[in-house]
Amino acid sequence: MFRNEKEYTAINETYGYTYKVVYSKRRTVQFSIHSDNDSLILLVKAPYRMRKEAISKELELHKKWILKHLSEAQTHKKQAEERGVLSENDIKEIKKKARDYIPGRVEYYSQLMGVKYGKIYIRLQKTRWGSCSSKGNLNFNCLLMLTPKEVIDSVVVHELAHRLHMNHSKDFYTDVLRFYPEYKQWNAWLKKNGKTILLCAGK
Repeated sequence: MFRNEKEYTAINETYGYTYKVVYSKRRTVQFSIHSDNDSLILLVKAPYRMRKEAISKELELHKKWILKHLSEAQTHKKQAEERGVLSENDIKEIKKKARDYIPGRVEYYSQLMGVKYGKIYIRLQKTRWGSCSSKGNLNFNCLLMLTPKEVIDSVVVHELAHRLHMNHSKDFYTDVLRFYPEYKQWNAWLKKNGKTILLCAGK
């Protein structure tokens, strides 16, 4: 296996964004947006032996996706700066509120849905808002307390629905909507505003 390619950082001269190429054992190119100090950077994960010319072609091929997500990331970054960064004390208080509030919503909907669950964990998470393990343990992001209560309920129902279906099948979403008809509306709210909230916590 050839691993002599070194990661590098460059600027796309046409569109003016910075990108960093990191080589790894993979078959396809993957793009993601990251914050580098006060700037945004496009992280490009590329297969070993992929030439710079081929990477440039991939950047051009996916330019619409890249520019769209860079623009959205810039908007979230600006909104987070306007809201202000959360301090350690802020996070501690948010965790306390979440531990006081979220378990009650879990218990309410578990009774409504007729499902059982294991332990409940409240943490500050980088990307996820909630998850359900195969053992039925539930994880929730404490930053949910910065969202409308309807969003919290939508995440709770989503994770409890995994006690019925450990997947995201059509049947899974049918049950989610059966127990929380407004799910799509509040899931869309979280997708639109969630990144800004995460950035306020430095995530």
